[in-house]
Amino acid sequence: MYNKKAHNGQVNFIDKFFVPAAAVNEFQERVHINRNFIKTLPGFIEDAAYEYHDSEGNLILVTVALWQNSEALNNAKEAVQAEYKKQGFDAQAMFKRLNITIDRGIYTQSQN
Repeated sequence: MYNKKAHNGQVNFIDKFFVPAAAVNEFQERVHINRNFIKTLPGFIEDAAYEYHDSEGNLILVTVALWQNSEALNNAKEAVQAEYKKQGFDAQAMFKRLNITIDRGIYTQSQN
């Protein structure tokens, strides 16, 4: 369960995916692979995934990964890209082929 707030330089990397119903199974397999991989990387603290399916069976998935600091996150991004290259996986091509959209950002906790 995700229950930690970012503090002392920690950062949350948040993705929101819209996945058409026909692409859900293939996408979820890839998410599983990615989440397992990032958990092995230095500076990873924890992650969580939140999902719902709309009335047409499309998946809306939000993932949140808490990292020790921006440097750890940047190193993780490089490690993920290297792993993709090793696997021959092209995330952008997959998203385009399956009509998946993504909203991605690094978030800090609001002070309000």
